[in-house]
Amino acid sequence: MTEKISVLIADDHAIVRNGIAALLATEEDINVIGEASNGKEAVRAASDLHPDVILMDLVMPEMDGIQAIQQIRTDDPDARILVMTSFATDEMVFPAIKSGALGYLLKDSSPEELVAAIHQVYRGEPSLHPQIARRVLQEISQPPTQTRTDDPLTEREVEVLKLIARGMSNQEIAEQLVISETTVRTHVSRILSKLHLASRTQAALYALKEGLAELDDEIET
Repeated sequence: MTEKISVLIADDHAIVRNGIAALLATEEDINVIGEASNGKEAVRAASDLHPDVILMDLVMPEMDGIQAIQQIRTDDPDARILVMTSFATDEMVFPAIKSGALGYLLKDSSPEELVAAIHQVYRGEPSLHPQIARRVLQEISQPPTQTRTDDPLTEREVEVLKLIARGMSNQEIAEQLVISETTVRTHVSRILSKLHLASRTQAALYALKEGLAELDDEIET
């Protein structure tokens, strides 16, 4: 018998963890060796158990999935992480992939798709839900970013851009910087204008791809 693929499940909903564990228990070559109910537990479990594949939810208490992915990958650059979430928004997808997730699967995927994705990630192959793959391909196919204007971003606009690159919503940015959502929207609009970008997603990708912002930057307010 071939060696089993060891899996760690990180999700804050017990019913989801139990359901996935029950499903994977029917697979002869997959063994669930641990569970975590938040990001901090996921980081500890990954360090203690060294699973072959980590199934990671993105929205969890204590530490969110993106932060957990970053920490796990810092501790073990070879960690193979498969995001499994209900969210297909660009603000979730691209930061998760930038953080080092090898796969991105939506929770409405079929059991067969989940098992196939686990095997792909275990082999070190990217595994993206078709909806996510389309988003990534659309962004990659965009024309190169135009040259920035001579009007540089203000210090506050750079802060906002960094938070956009971290996947934060306007509300979260407003709370982080202690300003109103209306002010955040104004900053985002000015950022897009100055960088000649068409969307918030392109702004996040610009920051990540061009090195203007990194997901682990410390923001001073």
